Amino acid sequence: MLEVPQVVRRKAEAAGAHGWLAELPALVGGLVRDWGLRVGAVYSGGTEALVVAVHLDDDRPAVLKLLIPRPGDHARHEATVLRLAGGSGCAHLLRADLDRSALLLERLGPAMADLAVPMPQRLELLTDLAASVWRPAPDAGLPTGRWKAQWLAGFITATWERLDRPCPERTVANALDCCARRAAAHDDERAVLVHGDVHQWNALRAPDGTYRLVDPDGLLADAEYDLGVLMREDPDDLLAAADPRTRSRWLAARTGRDERAIWEWGNAERVSTGLLLTEIGLEPVAGEMLAAANRIAALT
Repeated sequence: MLEVPQVVRRKAEAAGAHGWLAELPALVGGLVRDWGLRVGAVYSGGTEALVVAVHLDDDRPAVLKLLIPRPGDHARHEATVLRLAGGSGCAHLLRADLDRSALLLERLGPAMADLAVPMPQRLELLTDLAASVWRPAPDAGLPTGRWKAQWLAGFITATWERLDRPCPERTVANALDCCARRAAAHDDERAVLVHGDVHQWNALRAPDGTYRLVDPDGLLADAEYDLGVLMREDPDDLLAAADPRTRSRWLAARTGRDERAIWEWGNAERVSTGLLLTEIGLEPVAGEMLAAANRIAALT
């Protein structure tokens, strides 16, 4: 029997995917039959998908991922990034069934987060991984950075109201200003393929001791978007820092990218993710993320 992790269940229910939850056993059974898989344990750390350990018919270990149905074409976007960057920063995609929002991936080792990699080294590894994904991909059919900035603004506004305003209006206003500036700054000529969710839980150790990224969102945006996600993470460090922009300056210097764009994407991502985590009850990180956003908005 499939035990759906509670966070995945709450996320699916929030997305209105009650039918998907009910049909999961039959969906997994069909993929097992069609792809010749043997099912193992369900991974507990997923948030956007049910992730199951499997073996192929030649006994190779793999991972079956079934994404929660949501508006948009998320399975295709993820598959596109993995096909373009698999083996070069990202995990290898073995098979995909986009009609069933199902992906079959190489099985990798533990996440960077589970290995307690110190933050300075972690940021170096993650920025290098992000940069290995960045490449022109004008015909990839992925959403743009302008679209993402506009989507973030809509999500922040709606979720803040739906949750009865769990952070000050000043915090939301700062994030919305950043969204507007990033939307206006989008340039199709400068846009590259970006992973869209680079952090230590999405970086898994490969057999050769390096790391590969999983769970890409997939965008054609300025590269600073991925670095903005790194500004979103580790909110406790931002709360303790004398100057929160120390990190964005370091990221800019490390990669040769624009510090202001990194800072603005980070502000937008921090508030949107803090609200999302509040909605699905993922504490204490939800509260820490909004607390960091409040502090930064007050400084701004």
